[in-house]
Amino acid sequence: MLDYAVKLTNAPETMSREDVKILKDAGFADSDILDICQVTCYFNYVNRLADGLGVELESYWDEA
Repeated sequence: MLDYAVKLTNAPETMSREDVKILKDAGFADSDILDICQVTCYFNYVNRLADGLGVELESYWDEA
């Protein structure tokens, strides 16, 4: 699952049906794979949006 998410994040143009087959062979259902894909894409979108707008972390993150 994490290999799928990393590949989708770093090289989305290289995704193929084989990537989905690997998840299915590992026991993930179609609905699980959809969730994995959607969550990965959502976080990529939100992070790129924040980076593109210059959004900075809240100050309490610096304290950690």
